[in-house]
Amino acid sequence: MFLRVCLLLSVLAAPLWAETRIPQNQGEISLGFAPLVKEAAPAVVNIYARRVVEQRSPFADDPFFNNLFRDFQKRPRVHNSLGSGVILSNDGIVVSNYHVVGMATDIRVVLNDRREYVADVMLGDEEADLAILKLRDAENMPHLSLRDSDTVEVGELVLAIGNPFGVGQTVSSGIVSGLARSGTATGNARGYFIQTDAPINPGNSGGALIDINGRLIGVNTSILTRSGGSNGIGFAIPSALVATFVGQARDGKDQFIRPWAGMTGQPVDADLSDGLGLKAPGGVLIADLHPISPFATAGLVPGDVVLGVDGEPVNTPAEMLFRMSVRSIGAYAQISYVSKGRAKEAEVAMIAPPENPPRGQVTLSSREVLEGLTLARVNPAVLAELGLSGDGDGIIVLSPGRSGAKIGLKRGDLILGVNGKEVKAPSDVGQLLRKSGRRVRIDALRGNRRLTLKFRI
Repeated sequence: MFLRVCLLLSVLAAPLWAETRIPQNQGEISLGFAPLVKEAAPAVVNIYARRVVEQRSPFADDPFFNNLFRDFQKRPRVHNSLGSGVILSNDGIVVSNYHVVGMATDIRVVLNDRREYVADVMLGDEEADLAILKLRDAENMPHLSLRDSDTVEVGELVLAIGNPFGVGQTVSSGIVSGLARSGTATGNARGYFIQTDAPINPGNSGGALIDINGRLIGVNTSILTRSGGSNGIGFAIPSALVATFVGQARDGKDQFIRPWAGMTGQPVDADLSDGLGLKAPGGVLIADLHPISPFATAGLVPGDVVLGVDGEPVNTPAEMLFRMSVRSIGAYAQISYVSKGRAKEAEVAMIAPPENPPRGQVTLSSREVLEGLTLARVNPAVLAELGLSGDGDGIIVLSPGRSGAKIGLKRGDLILGVNGKEVKAPSDVGQLLRKSGRRVRIDALRGNRRLTLKFRI
């Protein structure tokens, strides 16, 4: 009996620096995680999201079949999603996944004591797969505190709390099985994750990954699986990024603003490491720098290798972006790097993507040929809004509008010319369309593919 108690105590114990609470009596030992779950579970909620979308007919752009099937077009469809969330404050701030609540028109949050609240999205970001919600008329809410995810170590005991398959709140246990996982999550989420073997299943998305002191270390977001069920490889978005999201939401931001690096880079593998004269593979090689990049301003140049951000190593562009994203806009990050074989450090400003050159955004009016077409000049801020990388110049489509979509234009297309005349400013497009005759030709670029769109007015 004494041996079993000692073994259980050793399992429940965590590193001394984590201020682990050791079970105080035989009753707590026999209950296992029950006291912890009883304290943390009320802050984990079920989320029911609903959105109405118009179903577009596949024949909408066909001049013949469009008339035949016009009665079957634009039928609304209701999409329902089920997931989990975590209350983070007394006044009802909730974090969940974007893929659970993104674009929802109706969000209902249910606590485990069956109280229900209507929620509104304060801030959402599809790339990070995070959304911050606010419960209406909420006060004195149960909530979890955030632990700095940089203090988490592989091997720590963790609990995953959520609503898998809609069966009700469920708790599963495991350990942190990996850190700094990047590019391994499914769906739209990209970046840096905590890996755990605690079972995570559909419906757990947005739920809590907590340590044995009941502090939130991550938001469960995805799994790697071939069968659709948990195979012991799950991913959680670190709490450090969640804290940054909450801060921006409270500041009134409705879109997450990432610090702008103004660079392209690649991981340094063994071959690159030998070529660069580095002692070991690691870091991010700067391939290109925008002229007004804050890294360029700090003295870095293409060919330098970024090794760390604020003392934390970075080995992929995703890791580097994560380390920058947890810093506030307006702050400075300490960058360690190697330049021409010499180790150096620099302070780099964390700035929002700049509106340089000015976007000069225009939207064609109802009297124009392509009503609703919205155009802007390419700049870092515009590219960030569209989720595009790189730099360069040109006139880009922010929204094709109904008429633009009919002729084949898409968000993110670059407009090169109208009727053979080069487009140099967003306002040029409307002017050239007004001067065109019955036949119109638009030259555009989609990725690396050149397009020629012809139509008649």
